[in-house]
Amino acid sequence: MCETVVTHGAEAVGAAVASMTLLSDDQRTVLLMALSGGRAGDKEEWSTFPVTVRTPSAEAIRTGSQLVVSGPDAIGRRFCDMPARNAHTVVALPLSTGAAVIGAINLTFTEARDLEDAEVEFLGILADTCAQSVARIKAQKEAARQRAKLEFLAEAATELASSLDYQVTLANVARLAVPTFADWCAIDVVDDGRLRRLAVAHVDPAKVQLAHELAERYPADPDAPHGAWHVMRTGRSELIAEITDEMLTAGAVDDEHAAIARALHLRSAVTVPLVARGRVLGVITWVAAESERHFTSEDLALAEELAQRAAVSLDNSELYSQTLAAAVQLQRAVLPHALATSSRWEVEHYYSPAGRTEVGGDFYDVVELDDGRLLMFIGDVMGRGVSAAAAMAQVRAAVRAYAALDPDPQVVLARLDRMFDHYASEQLVTLLYMLVDPSADTLSWANAGHPAPLLLRPDGATQLPAADGPPLGVGTPTRSADTLPFGAGDLVITFTDGLIERRGEDITDGQERAALAAESLAAQPLDQLVPTLVSKVGDPRRDDDVAVLAARRLT
Repeated sequence: MCETVVTHGAEAVGAAVASMTLLSDDQRTVLLMALSGGRAGDKEEWSTFPVTVRTPSAEAIRTGSQLVVSGPDAIGRRFCDMPARNAHTVVALPLSTGAAVIGAINLTFTEARDLEDAEVEFLGILADTCAQSVARIKAQKEAARQRAKLEFLAEAATELASSLDYQVTLANVARLAVPTFADWCAIDVVDDGRLRRLAVAHVDPAKVQLAHELAERYPADPDAPHGAWHVMRTGRSELIAEITDEMLTAGAVDDEHAAIARALHLRSAVTVPLVARGRVLGVITWVAAESERHFTSEDLALAEELAQRAAVSLDNSELYSQTLAAAVQLQRAVLPHALATSSRWEVEHYYSPAGRTEVGGDFYDVVELDDGRLLMFIGDVMGRGVSAAAAMAQVRAAVRAYAALDPDPQVVLARLDRMFDHYASEQLVTLLYMLVDPSADTLSWANAGHPAPLLLRPDGATQLPAADGPPLGVGTPTRSADTLPFGAGDLVITFTDGLIERRGEDITDGQERAALAAESLAAQPLDQLVPTLVSKVGDPRRDDDVAVLAARRLT
């Protein structure tokens, strides 16, 4: 648009030289947008110049008034910074939007020219039209920039909410701004008193490793007055609009350090703190390199908005990771790695958490008593996370303790009911407790709200009776125990509801499906039978944890 106005405007009025300039955002610099005529090299020499220089364009911008100056002497005295062009008449027209002067049109005539009022009015209309066009184009560009920022922040919010994994979140944050707003992005956090670079994204993947090596071989000075450590200490952002070679040389430890920094082609940088709940977690650094862009205060504000969102996400990720680690440790204390029994028993267990987290409420155990009886139990704490894992640990320990006093199923469950009643708990726990006595060839069990087990004999599979009472934690009901024959070769399979429940169907359908599958697999060794049973019966969507415990009497 500027080129068109200058070229046709000069032709229309017969000007030897015509130019159009715009005031920069900092209000201190004038930018040459278009030039018609003039001498070789003028475009480069006058591409930018201070608004304070004594030229027609600069004066029109400063004063906001039209200027018409005739005569070489008058022009030379008034515009001493203007290049000698054998000018006889100079016209400068401010580009005004009403609210502000945004630039100027300058016309130079090499012959004496007396402009009539109609010509001056025409030029004024031209300037006003240009100003409105420039303002509209700037508004459109600004709207596009703001839309891009909003889209960027919306995408950032989506990405940051997509994972609670600490490392994944860091990687997402690093790549969000590349290449739309930065050529590369680095995230550093303090670990053991050192600033560690945990994530880097770069428009050139080959330079990612170079950026990691730079941070590893030449760690930042903790006492430096600028850079990541300074931002960490102060919690205040830092903008370096232009990174010069002198800066790189001054900040380098040695020649190799300087060479690596130059190889990264650094041109501008923004460093902002990641602050959550009053704590600085780390810093994000945006760097402009190959694009040759220079960051502004607007870029700094955008980076700070990203950092605010990222810090909350990182804090949540860190908290989640710590909570999950604690829950996993508790769960490991509950779930046995191996089930130790004698040659009289074949025992197999299986556990798989639901896909959404790594810790749930299922637990189980098997203990062979000194007199040869086999004690086994399986349960499910309603809920997930640390509270569920803690409840699992408590219940498992209580079951083992009460069984050590008297392993009778009815006695153990009665004592557990009294414990839950005495120590009020919001947790509900289902529990199936079984005791096999080889000397009496019997299996006894008591069930507190848990899915009924399967009994497999050579003549087929039998679904044992359902629970006769509510889960633990619901009052102190009168529990009963059932007993049936259990001889050599008999097999009992217990499981949590995650194996048999599916959305949209009755749980009895899952029980029947499990019984049919188990019957077809009965001849297999348990280390094959159990995982095959899970694959055949379990829900592929894995909405809940799955635990299976099986025991076969060999002699």
